[in-house]
Amino acid sequence: MQGSQMIVQKVYAAKKDNNAADDLILQYMGFIKSETSKFTGRICTGNEDEFSISMFAFYEAIVNYDKNRGNFIAFASMAIKNRLIDYSRKEKRHDGNISIYVAPDDDSDEQNLLDTVPEDSNVLEYQDQKIAEEEILEFEKQLTSFGVSLSDVADNSPKQQRTLESCHKALRSAYENREVMDKFIETKRLPLAELTALSGVDRKTLERHRRYLVAILLAYSNGYEIIRGHLNQIFLVKRGEIK
Repeated sequence: MQGSQMIVQKVYAAKKDNNAADDLILQYMGFIKSETSKFTGRICTGNEDEFSISMFAFYEAIVNYDKNRGNFIAFASMAIKNRLIDYSRKEKRHDGNISIYVAPDDDSDEQNLLDTVPEDSNVLEYQDQKIAEEEILEFEKQLTSFGVSLSDVADNSPKQQRTLESCHKALRSAYENREVMDKFIETKRLPLAELTALSGVDRKTLERHRRYLVAILLAYSNGYEIIRGHLNQIFLVKRGEIK
């Protein structure tokens, strides 16, 4: 019981503090990999798209968890499973778009995480949770307007460290150039020519990872603090700085 209470305390602290959320993700990295392996049937190395999706699902579980809804680990496990099922369906459809919602006529035990708003909770905690939920929903809405889905952050991300570093070199060039960022927001298109010229990264590399680059740029251009924190976590894992 004491262990469960400690987990709940850490989760509630992570709702309000990005650093605490990062620490909690690190602490449960083994659990996240294990849940990913259960779904894929393969050993999780930390480089799979499914792993990145599982990490985001774990973060969503932190945001949406309420102690009145039972054990956090069980809740997080369900969150990861639901996200991975969504991703799997998207892969089968090959339509380039995915919803964070679960189909209402599904016979499984899945449920929409954003519908799990606590019925009885502290007002401040509720407000913090709502802010995080609204940020996630707004980010997905913005991505959709650019023709990109939330899972594209993982689905279209570079698989090799060298390519990942090249993409982030191009991203840094964009962050540092106001005109490029303005053009990106106004046209809702990735300014490939400008990014290639500024960063020296091969245009074909940028084209292959266009959706990933769009998602990262958008997250850093609109003050999505919670989303940025999670994306930084994924980047560190893919670089091998977090095992």
